[in-house]
Amino acid sequence: MAFPIAPERMAALPPEIQEIIRQIIDHYEAQIADLKAQLAAAKTTPQNSSKPPSTEHPHAKTTTKKPKSKKNRGGQTGHKKHERELIPTANCDTVVRLKPETCRRCHHKLTGTDDSPRRHQVSEIPEIKPHVTEYQRHRLTCKRCGVQTCAPLPEGVPESQAGPNLVALTAVLMGCFRQSKRRTAMFYTLVLRQPCSASWVVKLQNQATAALTPAYRELLDAVPKQKVLGGDESPTKQGKIKAWLWTFVAASFTLFAIRPSRKAAVPLEILGENFDGVITCDRAKMYWPCGRLQWCWAHLMRDFQKWKDHPDARVKRLGCDLLRQSRKLFELWHKVRDGTLSRAEFEVHMKPVQTRVHDVLLRGEWLFESGVSGSCRELQEHRDCLWVFVTTPGVEPTNNASERALRPAVIWRKLSFGTQSESGSRFVETILSVVETCRQQNRNVLAFVRDSVQAHFAKQPAPSLLTTRV
Repeated sequence: MAFPIAPERMAALPPEIQEIIRQIIDHYEAQIADLKAQLAAAKTTPQNSSKPPSTEHPHAKTTTKKPKSKKNRGGQTGHKKHERELIPTANCDTVVRLKPETCRRCHHKLTGTDDSPRRHQVSEIPEIKPHVTEYQRHRLTCKRCGVQTCAPLPEGVPESQAGPNLVALTAVLMGCFRQSKRRTAMFYTLVLRQPCSASWVVKLQNQATAALTPAYRELLDAVPKQKVLGGDESPTKQGKIKAWLWTFVAASFTLFAIRPSRKAAVPLEILGENFDGVITCDRAKMYWPCGRLQWCWAHLMRDFQKWKDHPDARVKRLGCDLLRQSRKLFELWHKVRDGTLSRAEFEVHMKPVQTRVHDVLLRGEWLFESGVSGSCRELQEHRDCLWVFVTTPGVEPTNNASERALRPAVIWRKLSFGTQSESGSRFVETILSVVETCRQQNRNVLAFVRDSVQAHFAKQPAPSLLTTRV
């Protein structure tokens, strides 16, 4: 820091005044240095807090002790070759047989055929043109009573001007590929050569919502009957109102729900008061009344990392000890997941880890450091929420499944800034549930939405998203 008084003016002052000024400057410089150290220690990142990764700049570099690899970018020498395989000749639409006429050296005329010719396939998209069917509904007058009768549309033909494929594609473009209504209309006009406007896209969106609602309600009814769930939530907007996008991930399906609150009433509404399964979640208190909880160890490790980065040596040691036990926990869990360690052996190996974690947390209760002692006390009081995955098959130690399911929805929200109406929120929660569930079940989401729309137009039972009806 530059000295605030010019040297000539300082020299003109009495020595006692000069000493007092130097002491004052030294005192405030020490305070500034201490505040800078506290600010650096308090800096939170997705690696040492519950902040989502999306809050960090994509070019932000995290400090790591891992040495930089000396290998060049891209594929390494000797790696397995990846190439697009040729489809069978019988599946090709056109086969063109090319034979050389003369020898490339002496120009002698060539005859015969090659039993194994060199195959070269070129894929091309045909000219896209919408298929339009016109239904001419004749209105005839009865010669007996004079009443006019108009011919009805055939069963399954919609009253609107869009068929099932067009409605399904609209829903998938917006719900899966995160396109706006204007971009969807532009895609139809420029690529599909189908005249379209943003308002018509809204009508198609509402038709898709109505067609998918039975499948969505089936998931909503099935959630309270699941034995293991993952839960998470993210803020969003509905018009000018702040809302929350909730997600509940089961083994074979995922449910999204947009609600205007983040309070415990929402999971109680969706799960019911008699829910007896296990919810894997972070330490958010709105899940506490919902039954058995498994707290996410990935979130806990971020807190432990924050303590490790603390300027206080006692807190730093506490964080190091807890991180060490957390790494042992995941080493054992990965062996269980890979099948190299049985469940019974896992429970035996976890007992010393559990004991050591509780001993360290007990030590942390007596640190009397703001935020640290209280967190240790909370973890001790709810110790059952730390170890459910050890004894309960199907329960994971982290809620990564929920966060992975929520990530596309968060990206959509950042692009669209939420919804503008109640109907928009219903479409979003419905199509996100369908898209993520189809991904889990390895189903074609476009085909499922199309089948649902066809059933809706024909007034037939809607297809189910549950592998087995609950």
